[in-house]
Amino acid sequence: RLVGGSRCSGRLEILHDRTWGSVCDAAFDRQDAEVVCRELDCGAPVQVLGEDAFGKGDAQMWTQEIQCRGNESYISVCPTSSSLKHTCTNDNDVRLSCSGYTELKLVNGSDSCSGRVERQYFSKWGTVCDACWDMRAASVLCRQLNCGIAVSVVGSDWFGEGSGEIWADVFDCDGNETKLSECSVSSWSRAECSHGRDVGVVCSNSSLAVHDGLVRLSGERQCEGELEVSIHQVWRRVLLDSWSLTESSVVCRQLGCGSVLNFSGSSSSSPEHSHECVTGFQCSGSEAHLGNCSSPQTLNCSSTQQLSITCL
Repeated sequence: RLVGGSRCSGRLEILHDRTWGSVCDAAFDRQDAEVVCRELDCGAPVQVLGEDAFGKGDAQMWTQEIQCRGNESYISVCPTSSSLKHTCTNDNDVRLSCSGYTELKLVNGSDSCSGRVERQYFSKWGTVCDACWDMRAASVLCRQLNCGIAVSVVGSDWFGEGSGEIWADVFDCDGNETKLSECSVSSWSRAECSHGRDVGVVCSNSSLAVHDGLVRLSGERQCEGELEVSIHQVWRRVLLDSWSLTESSVVCRQLGCGSVLNFSGSSSSSPEHSHECVTGFQCSGSEAHLGNCSSPQTLNCSSTQQLSITCL
């Protein structure tokens, strides 16, 4: 079993004589990791992690060295040597992260850089639930597919509903990872998922992407804060006047943050481009991102009423 992380990552422990024991990292290699991930139905090993990952264990140390060839189905059939050549403590416990899945792709879009998110778990392809997905996961996926950066996260009305499995695993990415298998994954989502909630992504290298209109919220949490919009590669604040609930709903959708809860004026600290603000976005409400709404005008930030949004 893997403990201290998610179902497919954590400190490795092996059951022997009804007692769980830790495994010393000096006696563990890539072939052993491949067998562990396969036995746990967790795909392929991603990395063996250092001693500060998943906390410190207190299990007794497993006293034999595992010597798998890598093609075994179970760790219990791997040969072992009778004694460890190393002095090991719980600081040396094996800490392992498995991928949990193999392939990802975007389907039904205008090109390979936009579409419904589908992922393969061994031989089964399935869709991903929108309740378990955010803009940070989308950014990592776009990077993994060599598609630039994520422009927006959209619902099933964009790329249609999938069929087959629905994966409700939550990818907890910080957004800087190079592929989704580097993010920690939790299989414990309680979301009620159906194909009506299949998530889609538009990446910046797609023909559907308009580079003007990337958005970010500067608050403490990902789904609330003062709105900044990228226009001609400059981040600008948005003024409250002429803004409505319709434009807010597009921003929340674009960020993968659900629907809009509220928006208001704020007069907090200025951003780095405080002399340039924008006003006059006009959206119908169905757009995937703000860049598809009518173009705003740029003006000086003389008004103190700059825009804050809270999404659900």
